[in-house]
Amino acid sequence: MTFLSKRINNLSESQTIKMAKLGRELSAKGIDIINLSFGEPDFFTPDDVKTAAKKAIDENYSYYTPVSGYPELRKAVVDKLLKENGLTYTFDQIVVSTGAKQSLANAVMCLVDPGDEVIVPTPYWVSYSEMIKLGEGETVFINASAENNFKITGAQLEAAITPKTKLFMFSSPCNPTGSVYSKEELADLVAVFEKHPNIYIISDEIYEHINFVGKHASIAEFDSVKDRVILINGFSKSYAMTGWRVGYMAANKEIANACDKLQGQITSGSSSIAQRAALGAYQGGLESVKLMVDEFRKRRDIVYALLKEIPGIKVNLPDGAFYFFPEVKSYFGKKNGDTVINTAEDLSLYLLNEAHVSTVTGEAFGNEDCIRISYAASEEQLRKAVSQIKDALAKLS
Repeated sequence: MTFLSKRINNLSESQTIKMAKLGRELSAKGIDIINLSFGEPDFFTPDDVKTAAKKAIDENYSYYTPVSGYPELRKAVVDKLLKENGLTYTFDQIVVSTGAKQSLANAVMCLVDPGDEVIVPTPYWVSYSEMIKLGEGETVFINASAENNFKITGAQLEAAITPKTKLFMFSSPCNPTGSVYSKEELADLVAVFEKHPNIYIISDEIYEHINFVGKHASIAEFDSVKDRVILINGFSKSYAMTGWRVGYMAANKEIANACDKLQGQITSGSSSIAQRAALGAYQGGLESVKLMVDEFRKRRDIVYALLKEIPGIKVNLPDGAFYFFPEVKSYFGKKNGDTVINTAEDLSLYLLNEAHVSTVTGEAFGNEDCIRISYAASEEQLRKAVSQIKDALAKLS
């Protein structure tokens, strides 16, 4: 018998972290691995953010912070939400956490009781289902098809709701598909939520600025459901601050207070220096963000054209984030020597060992027919990676 808890034994390892780890192990052996598995911008943190952090160190911001974050940062979040999104919040509705991942986990733990159902459209970010599992909830998946650009409809949502439904959890722009819900598509979902006033909504908007369709639309813009929306955002993607670990939620005061209480017993406030850096990010404006997004758009178009040249791969053009989620099931059942491809995970491992390109199996995101490819890498690396993938797939028969 294991001495570890059932809770941890039932928890799955993050597949994105697993593939990155396997890639690093091969790199340590001298193999040149192109890592397209991690969801991390390959840009450096903007200079004004780094300057704010250095200033914070010099000014001795080295003490514990309020659990929910510095008031100045929370007010900056309020100002950002009003200016960029037209959303009105007060600073006591904002909880700053150690990354958007902690904000998501806080919300799930504060809302979900054993047996509660949480609806999640698939494909979904790998940690959603595991957070729900930790909260002892039951995940109800809705399949979002490639034909609908991996987005669900109001009719699909309505069909999934039961008396046990407590929460709906989704991202836009989406990781892993890059899909972006328009305001009209969100309105279709809102019309359903209006009929079910006891369902809460976690809206993961961490990729907000990395979209190629224009102004970001948030489900919190709809007054009829805003009080039930837990809006999640942060600095990791838009400002290339993944390692700084600063995210936040905006929610009604009761939920915000509950998350403050939970966080106070687990991590307390996030890093003081990182919070001051985040404040510098919002004070510095969006110029660096726009430059990064322009580069991502260019890379997206290049990789899309290259992937479409590979026989047997079906790929959608993503509207946001920095991922492709191509269907690869035409390769299932094929082999190269002793290596047989039966699943998307088999294919990801094959590409790692044969093409020396790290990707992530779609099974981790709730879709068994796809793999996730990040294009958060240089144009040179991306061209080389897709060429090596194409050559490796051509060896399968």
